[in-house]
Amino acid sequence: MILLDFNIQEMLFEFLGGLGIFLFGIKYMGDGLQAAAGDRLKDILDRFTTNPLMGVLAGMFITILIQSSSGTTVLTVALVSAGFMTLRQAIGVIMGANIGTTVTAFIIGIDLGEYALPIIALGSFLLFFFRSKNISHLGQIIFGFGALFFGLELMSSGMKPLRSLEEFQQLTLNMSDHPLLGVLVGTVFTVIVQSSSATIGILQQLYSQGAISLNAALPVLFGDNIGTTITAVLASIGASVSARRVASVHVLFNIIGTIIFLIILGLFTKMISYLQIALDLNPEMTIAFAHGIFNISNTIIQFPFIALLAWIVIKIIPGEDIFVDSNIKYLNPMFIERSPSIALGQAKKEIQRMGEYARDAVSEAINFLNTKEKKHSTLALEYEKAINRLDKLITEYLVELSTKPLSTLESEEHNRLMNTIRDIERVGDHAENIIELLEFRVEKKVRLSEEARGELNHMFQLTLETFNDALESLISNNKELAKTVLAKEKQIDKMEYDLRQSHIGRLNEKICTGDAGIFFVDIASNLERIGDHAVNIAEAVIAEHTKPNPIPIS
Repeated sequence: MILLDFNIQEMLFEFLGGLGIFLFGIKYMGDGLQAAAGDRLKDILDRFTTNPLMGVLAGMFITILIQSSSGTTVLTVALVSAGFMTLRQAIGVIMGANIGTTVTAFIIGIDLGEYALPIIALGSFLLFFFRSKNISHLGQIIFGFGALFFGLELMSSGMKPLRSLEEFQQLTLNMSDHPLLGVLVGTVFTVIVQSSSATIGILQQLYSQGAISLNAALPVLFGDNIGTTITAVLASIGASVSARRVASVHVLFNIIGTIIFLIILGLFTKMISYLQIALDLNPEMTIAFAHGIFNISNTIIQFPFIALLAWIVIKIIPGEDIFVDSNIKYLNPMFIERSPSIALGQAKKEIQRMGEYARDAVSEAINFLNTKEKKHSTLALEYEKAINRLDKLITEYLVELSTKPLSTLESEEHNRLMNTIRDIERVGDHAENIIELLEFRVEKKVRLSEEARGELNHMFQLTLETFNDALESLISNNKELAKTVLAKEKQIDKMEYDLRQSHIGRLNEKICTGDAGIFFVDIASNLERIGDHAVNIAEAVIAEHTKPNPIPIS
């Protein structure tokens, strides 16, 4: 009995150690592939998902590249949450990710276990003896690839005694007779391990050792696909409505596929058995084929119903999306080549839009101060993200424009626009700072006196009015309105000074706490800086009126 317990313990340790090395290998290889690809992964999903079919292909490619359907899905959730991708496009990506993840099972099907250690050695050599980043990334990929197979070998060795365990034999018999039990086992285990590649790898090893029949293995395979959706579900918690819908689609897609294949399980099992004999497949490759056929067939079956899937999840998760369109509307590279003057005008229109986002971010901060409703802070932060993206895209456009021949007036206008971008981007940063301070207030339950809140509201309104006037003067090229901004900014400076004095008085009278005081002063300081940036924008408008021929806005 003691010997049996020792064997079970040794088996368990070997299995868990192998699982850990396998998971590390998958992640390390995926990280290496992702590092080699750089930021292009997000660009691929952003640019090449114009329709669901392109989304399927993009999802397949990204998943094959990073060796993680969960990683692709989480990236998709983030893009949908930011408004870069529609729900229908995202459904296509998820379908493609499910197909792409089958590549790992096919890799496992190629028995390279005996070469695992030399592969690890080669990866280590590239990692430690070369300084080139590209070679280092290659070493990381090779090391992860070897670790994957080494982990499989350990798991396989650790699972061998399972065949002789009566309890495990009974479980596999029950799964053969009751496919839903197999689906449940696969789902729960994948939720625990957080990797369908790992659980399918384990399934391949069990089947190769004869520890589980094909009848029992296939339902577990279906459950593995359901279990892998937990990562997207976790990533969507606290995200936008659209992001939660994407996670729900991922779950729904795999559950529907499982139901369909459970109905035809007998036929599907016969087909896989036939392929195993006809193609002379080893057990690991047999499971890989089953996995691939399941996911490809599931995508083909459900692809025509993408609109219906979207409709279902919209009904399940009602509500309006909170995201801001951060894609460019006015910048056309053609104008850079043909008419730098028009290109400057178009850039100015895009900067105006960026400025409106900054204004709206400040406005939502006021709403959050007064209501404490999370939707206002969420929207303000979405505006700030959009501002940062537009800042990058407009700056790149203007930098490219600067390489073209510009007149003296156009060069001056170009410099003013570059400065205006920086000012608007900084306003967005200050709005974000204010939101973080207000969230601190809610989290720590900082109490503000009515007098203090009234003073902040007054300064908020004056700052918003000042920035709005600066923005309007930029849009309408109104010199007189720009001059009023300078006067109002002086009022903001005086108000900040007065608020600091009021705050000191309340502290002395113990009306406000120290936390409330820090919170109060920091918000006033951020508002004062927004006023400074409004002045910079207004001064650019005033300076523009010194030119004989202002740049037109087309």
